[in-house]
Amino acid sequence: MENTKELAFHIFCKPLLHFFVSQTEHSSRVERKRRDSFGMFDGYDSCSEDTSSSSSSDESEEEVAPLPSSLPIIKNNGQVYTYPDGKSGMATCEMCGMVGVRDAFYSKTKRFCSVSCSRSYSSNSKKASILARLQGKPPTKKSKVLQKQPLVAKLAAYAQYQATLQNQAKTKAAVPVEGFSWGNYINSNSFTAAPVTCFKHAPMGTCWGDIAEGVRVEVPNTDCSLPTKVFWIAGIVKLAGYNALLRYEGFENDSSLDFWCNICGSDIHPVGWCATSGKPLVPPRTIQHKYTNWKAFLVKRLTGAKTLPPDFSQKVSESMQYPFKTSMRVEVVDKTHLCRTRVAVVESVIGGRLRLVYEESEDKTDDFWCHMYSPLIHHIGWSRSIGHRFKRSDITKKQDGHFDAPPHLFMKVKEVDAAGEWFKEGMKLEAIDPLNLSAICVATVRKVLADGYLMIGIDGSEAADGSDWFCYHATSPSIFPVGFCEINMIELTPPRGYAKLPFKWFDYLRETDSIAAPVKLFNKEVPNHGFHVGMKLEAVDLMEPRLVCVATVTRIIHRLLRIHFDGWEDEYDQWVDCESPDLYPVGWCQLTGYQLQPPAPQSSRDSQSSSSKQKKKAKSQQYKGQKKMTSLQLKEELLDGEEYSFLQGTSDQESNGSASYYIKQEP
Repeated sequence: MENTKELAFHIFCKPLLHFFVSQTEHSSRVERKRRDSFGMFDGYDSCSEDTSSSSSSDESEEEVAPLPSSLPIIKNNGQVYTYPDGKSGMATCEMCGMVGVRDAFYSKTKRFCSVSCSRSYSSNSKKASILARLQGKPPTKKSKVLQKQPLVAKLAAYAQYQATLQNQAKTKAAVPVEGFSWGNYINSNSFTAAPVTCFKHAPMGTCWGDIAEGVRVEVPNTDCSLPTKVFWIAGIVKLAGYNALLRYEGFENDSSLDFWCNICGSDIHPVGWCATSGKPLVPPRTIQHKYTNWKAFLVKRLTGAKTLPPDFSQKVSESMQYPFKTSMRVEVVDKTHLCRTRVAVVESVIGGRLRLVYEESEDKTDDFWCHMYSPLIHHIGWSRSIGHRFKRSDITKKQDGHFDAPPHLFMKVKEVDAAGEWFKEGMKLEAIDPLNLSAICVATVRKVLADGYLMIGIDGSEAADGSDWFCYHATSPSIFPVGFCEINMIELTPPRGYAKLPFKWFDYLRETDSIAAPVKLFNKEVPNHGFHVGMKLEAVDLMEPRLVCVATVTRIIHRLLRIHFDGWEDEYDQWVDCESPDLYPVGWCQLTGYQLQPPAPQSSRDSQSSSSKQKKKAKSQQYKGQKKMTSLQLKEELLDGEEYSFLQGTSDQESNGSASYYIKQEP
């Protein structure tokens, strides 16, 4: 029993700072022995400068020589080991998956890294599990998977992970937005935010797991007067995207010291991290007097509780690695002529968003922002392969260092069968106007390209040379069959100059001697997206795509979302698909280092009818050419029932189910 205490002391207490509450040498020695394997301290009123290096002679150990910087290192239970050759003398703990020097492992068989792991292996009691986690060795199912991985692969992955964390720490600093805080904004208005799982393209979007209210984490303790950085355990009170409202353990219903932070930040760790990293757990000064045995308190409170996965920070780091690199060449839509593409070069990558500079721009000011999964970018040669118009560059040779982005990096579209009944030139449909994303307009198929791509034109506002046609894939969620707006109570923008109002599809088809595109050719899939009306998020202003703004979901029509930019008038709302890569969780900008545009202040809202409107319109004119006129205010009526009838549908559907909402033609 005595050996067990001594082992726990050497494993967990040596790496920690030495804090004292008494003034005599004898009491100092006694106080040091009171430190337990949780890395906690019973008192921290003062800090002794001469005890940071070593304790008394009976507790001293041999000094470790400085490690060569070229060797990969790993901390194993507070002890630092090196891997001279990456193979010899190594072992993996069968309990926690920890890798270390074989001679330092416990038991004759060297199967476990410590007594705790050995005992946890044979005992599955809840208290043993909590104790093991607090000591930095959580008994997870993943440990057996770790055993099967080659040792060299583990060491290489760990070295790369450490290097990534160091680089990430330099760039992960929050981008300050003067006068705006997501936490205050949500708290003061009782808003809810869209969960991270709604954004599959965002970091951690597909591996968020069970992170929810009640999850415990280890965070810096700001309620103390110590000169060094110390930590304490906190629980998630509320989640808003990546941001979490945390409350220190022990405060019960007291919210006076609650604070918001980004759960993916570098200062948020799973329970047990302090023990493995040699960091002290110190209770906040405000509640220090509440308990005399903080170890027993934590064991009781954490029994049955959840924490972050041990590899959470690694998953965050991996999910923020992007395949697109600077100097890659791509084909992207020409923002001045939508009907064609141009060659552009990746200038920078931030959070998966690409700043593309058109290849002919000498001063690199002619640029375009989009996400790497945007349908507006393609690999070099895409335009030629499908018959899309392309602006040839005056630059005949690639500039030094530039290279074509591999085709597999781009978002794949679904394969379609155009052999049977398919889209034909002249067919009518409804489409989101790319020059006025708040409007769904009467549109026409102008050209059928290869691989399921279509050139679409907005009726009544097309250029004579077709320079404002735009390319949509047949499976695009931005095109709809005739009657979609009517049945879902969305305002349909009629052709400019069309005098016979209110607009009726039956009359228009007869007047133009045209037919509607068959309903079965459109994408009718509605994923279980998880969005609800009123949810907050961060969204790109697609009329000025370099801006990411505070936004709200105001309508949901199956998979179609109406995005409102907080502080701006409704006329600047945009229709966006639920799987659009231009939507992000709350806290995305802070996580990636992108600048967030806060809501317009109240003074600006009052004057939007004049200066603010003009400013917004000026911005939109810089994106893809001149912005079109605001859609007309029309009252929608049912189509003539003699030739057409509607399937029953529902507006603002939040069930995420695939309801019928299309028009069908009677035989």
